[in-house]
Amino acid sequence: MALGNVIPDKVLLKNVSQRLMRLGGGTTGRVTATVRNGEVTMTGTIGFEHERRNILNTATAVSGVRRVNDQLRVEAKRKTWT
Repeated sequence: MALGNVIPDKVLLKNVSQRLMRLGGGTTGRVTATVRNGEVTMTGTIGFEHERRNILNTATAVSGVRRVNDQLRVEAKRKTWT
């Protein structure tokens, strides 16, 4: 039994991807979203912890997303001294 209107995973993925692209800053190029049964899984590597919060909040805000699974990793950037 379906509860209300269920948004297809393909549509959710498109909507999540579009919102992530709007974040910009190059961060989302290393981040991938997958959707299954309305649950979004975010995987990839980010440079800073604060990016995680922005990415997860963006995915959560998409209408129809039931849950967001965080599998993001923070990759520390190395400083080079010149």
